[in-house]
Amino acid sequence: MKRALVTGITGQDGSYLAELLLAKGYEVHGVVRRSSTFTTGRIEHLYQDPHEPDQRLVLYYGDLTDSSRLVTLLEKVRPDEVYHLAAQSHVRVSFDEPEFTGNTTGLGTARLLEAIRMVGLDTRYYQASSSEMFGATPPPQSEDTPFYPRSPYGAAKVYGYWMARNYREAHGLFAVNGILFNHESPRRGETFVTRKVARAAARIALGLDRTVHLGNLEAVRDWGYAPEYVEGMWRMLQADTPDDYVLATGTATTVGQWVEYCFGHVGLDWREHVRFDETYLRPTEVDALIGDASKARAALGWQARTMPEQLAKIMVDADLSEHTGARVPAPS
Repeated sequence: MKRALVTGITGQDGSYLAELLLAKGYEVHGVVRRSSTFTTGRIEHLYQDPHEPDQRLVLYYGDLTDSSRLVTLLEKVRPDEVYHLAAQSHVRVSFDEPEFTGNTTGLGTARLLEAIRMVGLDTRYYQASSSEMFGATPPPQSEDTPFYPRSPYGAAKVYGYWMARNYREAHGLFAVNGILFNHESPRRGETFVTRKVARAAARIALGLDRTVHLGNLEAVRDWGYAPEYVEGMWRMLQADTPDDYVLATGTATTVGQWVEYCFGHVGLDWREHVRFDETYLRPTEVDALIGDASKARAALGWQARTMPEQLAKIMVDADLSEHTGARVPAPS
């Protein structure tokens, strides 16, 4: 039985990855940041009584700012695979909290990599890199595209990317960078624009709200379906040699188009309900992110199947079902 350690297991990607690994027969160990409120809602359905002898999901408190705790956990778990997903991952918030973002998203990666080296683990390491690293570099963006981050979050992710590369080249660690373009789902946090819009469309259609406030509708993004992307993460660590891969749909969608998809799905004219709020504008905007995933398709056999319009319907239906109990259709 393979053993995996997942940081950020309570997030969108972590919860889908835990499902995937458990389905493949892994023993999954997750790191959870201590909070006065419960943060395990996305993985409650995976809960297993710790007193059961065949328990395969184990959670630990830990923090990316605590090097000694990372060393202790790695020595205790001794995982075959490490998936590093934890971060301060909200781009707009990173402008308000640049130091915290750098300390967790950037230096947190260095702490984890160094802990693996110190313990002397023979493990495979996945680094959650981001399309935000490309920033102002024009699309399409691939593994060979220069980085030009336009936010503290993007800059911190560039640091993490190069640290993973350095540990691969300097210390022989099987380390891969998954440069994932935007990937969404009904489990996405409600402050992220895709979920915010999907939730607003559902609530307005049900008469629970009347308006939603948004920022830049012209920004172009490449939105895919998160469960497909975590499968790509797993495939990267099953390869014979470590490398870096872009995962993306290759489809360009503006925020405005996403709004149309969501509101159109419930028969509403979005112009009657969307209000502009400059609070949501970034000090430096990323105009267009569109990924070229041809390398992952050729080397890993990975390809995005769910396109943005279908994804928008999945997310709106999930928010409708939250209030009505309606069945959420699976992607075809």
